[in-house]
Amino acid sequence: MGLTYNTYLSSPSRIYGCKKCKTHLAINEDIISRAFRGQHGKAYLFENVVNVTTLSPQDRNMTTGRHTVRDIVCRGCNETVGWKYDRAYETREQYKEGKFILEAELWVLCVNNADRSVNEGGEGQRM
Repeated sequence: MGLTYNTYLSSPSRIYGCKKCKTHLAINEDIISRAFRGQHGKAYLFENVVNVTTLSPQDRNMTTGRHTVRDIVCRGCNETVGWKYDRAYETREQYKEGKFILEAELWVLCVNNADRSVNEGGEGQRM
């Protein structure tokens, strides 16, 4: 196994980073839905996520049915930041396959090289 390099994201709007180490994870333009819940509360469904490692697949019974998912951990600090949907057993949930959930409690906004966390009102606080 060779060296792994982190991807540094660029976006005209928001960049989401790991709360613990600030490694870039995703951009605002890749959000599919903000209407998800995770283990820690509010969660977002993303089309693409970078700088994560996917763990072994597990079948889980979730509020929307049974899914095969893989936890995703930040490549910078090895903290769990969400999960990836491998398979949805119900037809109406198959749009999630190959997509990622990032839990809002586990990320911060990275704006203009300054790390910020977001509160419920959408305002930022310097970390």
